[in-house]
Amino acid sequence: MTAKTEKSKAQIDFLCVEPDCGAVVKFDLMELAREDFQTLCPKCHKPYQFDAELRGKLMKLHKLILALREAEPILGDCNVAVTVPGGEVKVPYALLLTRLNTMITLKLGDRKVDFHLWIEPTSSDTFR
Repeated sequence: MTAKTEKSKAQIDFLCVEPDCGAVVKFDLMELAREDFQTLCPKCHKPYQFDAELRGKLMKLHKLILALREAEPILGDCNVAVTVPGGEVKVPYALLLTRLNTMITLKLGDRKVDFHLWIEPTSSDTFR
């Protein structure tokens, strides 16, 4: 693993599932590998510990982020083609990664929850 991938930051956030709370719970995806990992709701202080299945899915997302970081030198050469009535428009892949909101919807207990992913912001104020 390169120094760049070791320093990667990927923040995950989701809405607290407690009724009448609705606060945004945040954690760094890179810390999920710790065995004792848990995160707390900043408003109601509900602790969140993820079962093996959910952790496994989030760790796959972690591996995807590391693979993207490893591929970063060629991302400027990669495009996604969108077919439009006049032909095809090429959108740089790196631009898509910075302009689209990435989320993964997973089961947390008996609910489906949207986990929003924010990768390496230029400043800490970028995260909501």
